[in-house]
Amino acid sequence: MDATFSYSFPALRGIQAAGEFYVVMCPLKLIPKIFLFDEEEIPPEFRAQRTINRSRIPEISSYILDNPTDYVFSSLTASVDGQMKFKPYTDDPDFQNLGRLFISLDARFLINDGQHRRAAIEEALKITPELGQENISVVFFKDDGLRKSQQIFADLNRHAVNTTSSLGILYEHRDQLANITKEIVGQVKVLERYTDKERQSLSKFTPKLFVLSNIYNTNSKLINKRKGELITNQESAFLFQFWDKLCQAINEWNLVLEKKLSPTEFRANYINAHGTFLEAVGLVGNHLMTNHPDDWESYIERLGELDWSRTNSEWLGRAYGHTGRISKSGDAIQLTANLIKHKLGLPLTKHEQQVENKLKAGEA
Repeated sequence: MDATFSYSFPALRGIQAAGEFYVVMCPLKLIPKIFLFDEEEIPPEFRAQRTINRSRIPEISSYILDNPTDYVFSSLTASVDGQMKFKPYTDDPDFQNLGRLFISLDARFLINDGQHRRAAIEEALKITPELGQENISVVFFKDDGLRKSQQIFADLNRHAVNTTSSLGILYEHRDQLANITKEIVGQVKVLERYTDKERQSLSKFTPKLFVLSNIYNTNSKLINKRKGELITNQESAFLFQFWDKLCQAINEWNLVLEKKLSPTEFRANYINAHGTFLEAVGLVGNHLMTNHPDDWESYIERLGELDWSRTNSEWLGRAYGHTGRISKSGDAIQLTANLIKHKLGLPLTKHEQQVENKLKAGEA
């Protein structure tokens, strides 16, 4: 292979499954040029599994542009159909795997893992071309005819496990709502002791009552803000005050805190031990913040007077279904909020009434 007419990368050589692979540092400006995403260039049997979800691209691109000094990308993984030659920098046997990788200019590259990152990098470079001097690591596998590519794709994704929403919130430090949520959990005793910060849902015999993602979602509903949106000092103060007042008002939470009621018994017999209740209260709290800014606390105090037990059939078809399982759907959260508002003497909005009418129509 003529080195004059080839791509050339500083590279590390490794052995995997008795075959060579190479890790290179590739300038970002080369990523869109080398890894063309032209469906005509991709064999038909590979297209469906590599369909780009275009809605993800702006989010990933914004992540790069908004965090120019601390964005992090994992390696791209690609198959190469073409001539490849690795030349060590030295004859020293201790450094035989450090050298330069040459790939013919007419080689075909197919990304096995990282097509969305590649597309986002291309979009980010259009706005900030100077990012082109930065690097991303790329792992190259030789694959004549791209015959192994489909299996590589399957193998790379076979053992992939997405992190839970709770873990994502726990490790998130740029999102104001996530940071405030973690501060609240750390400061409110019942939340600090009984919130699971890793799992998305709780097992039957867990000693915990809440998951972090439910508290985050409740806060989102309380102030009607989504991930990444700015939160005012007034909204932040309201969140802290709301949780303090809510934790005082819910008698069963305090019974668990005082060891007079076990978490297992509580979750089995009451709806206010579940995320559906929390998010429903978040909807109610937002109404109170908007329409009762001066006396919202008095309404929250009255929550302690309500019957939250599963034996109270008013919650049937709302917080839980006929099987007895707590429902986590959006309608279940809204219907639970509707009944809470009714109990507190608060009016329903047009949308809330429509959800209510749908429930009554189904009961008729």
